[in-house]
Amino acid sequence: MAEIIRMPKMSDTMQEGIIARWLKKVGDTVKSGDVLAEVETDKATMELESYDDGILLYIVEPNKSIAVNGIIAIIGEKDTDISKILSNNNDNTFSKSNEKLVEKTIAFVSEKITTQSESRIKISPIARKIATEKNIDIQKLQGSGDNGRIIKRDIETLSAQSLTVKPIGIIQETQNVHLQESFEDVANSSMRKTIAKRLSESKSTSPHFYLTIEICMDKAIDARNSLNADSPIKISFNDIIVKASATALGQHKDINAAWLGDTIRKNHHIHIGVAVAIPDGLLVPIVRFANTKSLSQISAEIKDLGQKAKEKKLQPADWEGSTFSISNLGMFGIDEFTAIINPPNACILAVGGIKQTPIIKNGQIVIGNMLKVTLSCDHRVVDGAMGATFLATLKKLIEDPIKILL
Repeated sequence: MAEIIRMPKMSDTMQEGIIARWLKKVGDTVKSGDVLAEVETDKATMELESYDDGILLYIVEPNKSIAVNGIIAIIGEKDTDISKILSNNNDNTFSKSNEKLVEKTIAFVSEKITTQSESRIKISPIARKIATEKNIDIQKLQGSGDNGRIIKRDIETLSAQSLTVKPIGIIQETQNVHLQESFEDVANSSMRKTIAKRLSESKSTSPHFYLTIEICMDKAIDARNSLNADSPIKISFNDIIVKASATALGQHKDINAAWLGDTIRKNHHIHIGVAVAIPDGLLVPIVRFANTKSLSQISAEIKDLGQKAKEKKLQPADWEGSTFSISNLGMFGIDEFTAIINPPNACILAVGGIKQTPIIKNGQIVIGNMLKVTLSCDHRVVDGAMGATFLATLKKLIEDPIKILL
């Protein structure tokens, strides 16, 4: 009797996964509850647990994409013929190269020997993946992470030191200087593939239009300085924008909506997705019921979610179910930009940086701290006037932030 382990669907958008590394090897005895592997999905790296007891008879090669529901492992008794199991299930991972692996597996399991598990090398999943792609022997590396853990930076540093460029095309020589054309093809991660697919679908199926408004941040700057003077939790301008957006959405329910084909869903709850940039792409963890939370609660929650996103520790509950999204590039020196809607949301707010600009105030030219925000709208759900009135409310709230503290 053998039990087939298939690639689980670990998120609503997941279509394939990558085994970042196996924590068990063929021939090991496993029990229900044992962690078998680390699986890299489109949004996080998660642990895969066994639900069965037995001997691990077969595993797929790591660092290769496996479709959801594809066979990734088999657990059973020692002499089970796994080649029949794989062929009967028409598993797309079973190829000529795997046939040899199966033969070796059967021979290995049939032998009455036991082996000691290899000493586990501390290495992050992304570092292991890059090392495998570049054929780097991780046993010879010294990690700079916590407790000697090998991290991505260690692999990149080694690669930069030992990189040899293979020239292609014409080599030009000018006063002993050799110019060489070179390139590197980097395999797309599951996350990057999903981002490309979802945003391409959003841009092609949702008729986008954009509305931009300028907001004077003078009072918001004063309020933030006053709050941070005494509070242990430091408030950012992004926290203020999240809170103000949540308050404005409560007054404009048509914006807090989604296109569902035959219907438009107007959400009564307000869950704001906050875009977080990580090396592999972009994640949008959610501040749930943001309109009910204080600035300090929002600030603490965003910091916690951002850290989890960077460490790829987010769970599906952290990113599923947003009703509105915010993307802020102000900290990177961007004055203004337009963002692609995060489906099924009807809108996303793109936030630029605060810039000192001459403005007219009380008939006088003065320097004001100005912020530009752009609302991307799905025209199937939101009309121009609806988006404009929402931005007008948002502007009033941020320019007089005492209103969002009440």
